[in-house]
This record gives sequence, structure tokens and C-alpha cells, in this order.
Amino acid sequence: MAVEKGRGATLNGESRRFNMPERIADGDWLDALEEVDGLPSRRRTQVTVEQPRTIISRNKSPDIAFSQSINAYRGCEHGCIYCFARPSHAYHDLSPGLDFETRLFAKPNAAELLKAELSRKSYIVAPLAMGTNTDPYQPIEKDWRITRQCLEILWECRHPAYITTKSDRILRDIDLLAAMAENSLISVMISVTSLNPAIARTLEPRAPHPLRRLDAIRKLSDAGVPVVASLSPIIPAITDHEIETLVTRVAEAGAREVSYIPVRLPHEVAPLFRAWLEAHYPDRTAKVMGIIHDMRGGRDNDPDFGSRMRGQGVWADLIRARFLKARKRAGLGGERLTLRTDLFRPPQGDQLRLF
Repeated sequence: MAVEKGRGATLNGESRRFNMPERIADGDWLDALEEVDGLPSRRRTQVTVEQPRTIISRNKSPDIAFSQSINAYRGCEHGCIYCFARPSHAYHDLSPGLDFETRLFAKPNAAELLKAELSRKSYIVAPLAMGTNTDPYQPIEKDWRITRQCLEILWECRHPAYITTKSDRILRDIDLLAAMAENSLISVMISVTSLNPAIARTLEPRAPHPLRRLDAIRKLSDAGVPVVASLSPIIPAITDHEIETLVTRVAEAGAREVSYIPVRLPHEVAPLFRAWLEAHYPDRTAKVMGIIHDMRGGRDNDPDFGSRMRGQGVWADLIRARFLKARKRAGLGGERLTLRTDLFRPPQGDQLRLF
């Protein structure tokens, strides 16, 4: 199986849940030509401007600690093969495979929409989560700066927020984050799934090196920004041997808490992940999938609330026990951070700023 350098997915799998036609019929002739005579192709990242009408999404999931979120982008160039957000690209008649990490969408009016929604009299303050679907600090943020613009609005309004990322690019906004942290308005979660460069290079091909993420934890913590480290996802027989080391290293870097979720394979992620295993770990594909099935009730994925985030069975129990023991040894697991909502003030118009 051919593996495209710098990309996570090994194929551009189809989705039958929506209206995405066959890839060849959709005009991807280069992919078809590659299959016929081996012509190599190198996909370049494309960014399409999206103009949504609203920017705040809301959920009622009992598994998730937040009720509303912002996503400045669709798709993610980091290319993490396990990303649960990949199936969302099918809504655009695009593949959850290579399309997800090469054909991106940016929402340049996000800050404007956010300001308008926060101005509504009916708006109820609750922490906004950023990075719930795709990483707010993926490479294109360097040029588009949409995440930065949204943070500026949130700081102006003294609005609380959670940020989830696996990128040290977040340090570019440390001035805003430090100011928000002084007022208990921000919490950052940084994902560190493996310290092995060989694993990280194929698992998360365009995400920053794990050591850079540890450095980001350290610098944010030194600036007074509370950081939670995430080991998610823990992949059996691929990354689970690093649980204890990862917990120790993130604690040493200054993380105040650590969390994890066993690997999830919803919808089209499952065949993409299996193809990735066959390309990079053919000697243990059956073992990895066997353990995943054991943790997911005999399936590729368990969609049920509660168990989907924890897993079940002997393997899930073993991972949980090891994690809890490592967390206790590292001195983590203290009181949960609560962000303030009482400081919120609606956005001011340009006229009011004159007084």
C-alpha cells in the first residue's frame, strides 16, 4: 500500500452516509491514474473560504464538559489518523481520508459572528470550547489568525473559554492567554499521545514534535495559564506502553491535570485506521483491532454515552488502572478548575468605545 509522505490517511476512503459520489467520477483523475500506472501524486493543502451564519455550536452530550463551542476551521492539516472529526467532511461531499487533511475550510468572519452572538440579550454565558472538531492552531492559523481574533473578542468581553490543541503554535497567543488566566477565564488542554518520534510521525504527521508540545506546556504553565495534558487517544499495542512515561513528563512540564480516552473509531475512521495499521504496523494489525474490539463490545466503535469515552472489558480496566496509578504517583488529580462567568460584559459597539 502506497503511503503519501507527510499525510496521515493512506487512502481517500468514501462515505456512503451522505451524497459523496465515486472519487473518480468526482474528477479525481490523478488518483485513478496513480492506480493504473503508478504516477506519483503529492496533494497540496487547499483552503476554501466558508461564510457561516453562526459560529457557536451547542451540544447536550452528557460525556462532554462544555455546552457550546467554536470551530474556526473545518478539516485539519495535522492529519491525525485517529481523528474522530474526520467523518464530518462527508457533509461537504469530501472524503474523511486525505480530503480531510488537504481540503480545508476557513471561516474568516468567525470573530464578527462571535461578537454578534455574544451581543444578543438572550445569550447565556457558559465557557466556550475551541478545538473540539479540528485544531484551532493547525498550520493555516499562522496566516488566517482566526483563532487569535476570536480570543481577542473573548478577552474583551471577559468570556471564559477552553482550548484544546496539539500545537505549540498556541504560544503565539500567550499574551492573551496569560491575561485571561489572571481572571480565571481560560484553561488549555494540550495533547501528547506519544514521545516516540517514529510513532508520532505516522500517527500525527503534521502536528508539532512531542517535545515541542511539552515545551508549550512548560511555557504556558510558567505564564500562569492552567494546562491539562491529554494522552488521548491511547492506542493498545501502539502507544499504551508509554502511559506511565507520558504522565510523568507532562507533570514535570507543569500540567496541573492529565486525562485520556481509549481510541475511538466512529464511522469512516475505522477503515482508515485499519488501512493505516496495515501500512505501518502489519505485524500487529490483528492484535490492535482485537483489543479495540474487546474494549468496544465486539465492535470497531462504541457510540453509547458514557462507555464510548471509557471503554469496557479487561483491557479498558487495565489501561484505566495504570493511568490512575501513574497520575497519583505524579501528584496530579487535584480539584477541578472552574472558570468564571460572572465577569462577562457584552461587546461594546464602536460608538461606546469613544466614551
